[in-house]
Amino acid sequence: MKNNSQLSILNSQLITKRYGDVQVLKDVSFEVERGEIFGLIGPDGAGKTTLFRILTSLILADSGQATVDGLDVVKDFRELRKRIGYMPGRFSLYQDLSVEENLNFFATVFNTTVEENYYLIRDIYKQIEPFKRRRAGKLSGGMKQKLALSCALIHKPTVLFLDEPTTGVDPVSRKEFWDMLKKLKMEGITIIVSTPYMDEAQLCDRIALIQHGKILSIETPEKIISGFPEKLYQAHSENNYLLLVDLRKSPKVKSAFMSGEYLHVVFNGEADETVPNLKEIAPTIEDCFIYLIEN
Repeated sequence: MKNNSQLSILNSQLITKRYGDVQVLKDVSFEVERGEIFGLIGPDGAGKTTLFRILTSLILADSGQATVDGLDVVKDFRELRKRIGYMPGRFSLYQDLSVEENLNFFATVFNTTVEENYYLIRDIYKQIEPFKRRRAGKLSGGMKQKLALSCALIHKPTVLFLDEPTTGVDPVSRKEFWDMLKKLKMEGITIIVSTPYMDEAQLCDRIALIQHGKILSIETPEKIISGFPEKLYQAHSENNYLLLVDLRKSPKVKSAFMSGEYLHVVFNGEADETVPNLKEIAPTIEDCFIYLIEN
């Protein structure tokens, strides 16, 4: 049986980072198992990008330590950069170079060729190959996403960091992207992805919920949902805003918040049956996240 050091490909211990008076990360500790899709789930400003930049050796933590694929992110940064792929949230490829030129450039940087690892990006690249001579800056959001992922994979990394890769792309491209990630996992690549989209949490093997630089919970999505400790109800009226105000004033209500066209409500004790269109429902990752923040 393998020990934890053999199973874990990433180990973060008490990572802390400040920018001036703002503490962006607060003693962040977690492990990622080899070969899994691990999700870092949280809203903008939660600290996801700062954590990724520390783990990929782009910036230094104020305190704490981390290893990726057995390499210290500070002491072994040169070797580390050969083994990881990183796709930042903002498109960062060369806008004036064509699709083909960008891919060849990144292959050259890592002392490889497009042909050597083409099997790894084939399913992704063939969707943008008809536009291989188009400048990267002229691509659509979904095509930029596919090009950036191809460039991050061309040297066959053992760990792939994806910082909010589906932000700003259409729902079809989001689904295609996650289908690609599942195929990459089958190639043995460990994938660490950050996202503000709670529905994408369900597509990960395990997730860490992060808010204000602090990890709130780490588990499989199923266990986080099954661990919701309250009965959750759905309600709605012709004026949901007024209903929300009334619920938050009521001593019978522990929590109430908007979720799409409905209100989600947790009561102190028994449910208040006078609330309009009240119905007990199963919680989602978003409900669990909000509950953890409030408590």
